[in-house]
Amino acid sequence: MSLESRVTELESRQAFQDDTIQSLNDVLVEQSRVVERLQMQMAALLKRYEEMVGQYSADEDEAPPPHY
Repeated sequence: MSLESRVTELESRQAFQDDTIQSLNDVLVEQSRVVERLQMQMAALLKRYEEMVGQYSADEDEAPPPHY
């Protein structure tokens, strides 16, 4: 194999690897956005859950009205 063909082959491999790395990076960035959005949704759901539990548990802790 001549030196020129070897250099051409290495340049071709590097271009392919650069493209693959960029594709993987794009996927990673998108997944990071999805994870961040899911974390925000989970925090909102947890907050709503705690508010609902607080409403129902507060009713149970109160003493019954005097006419019972």
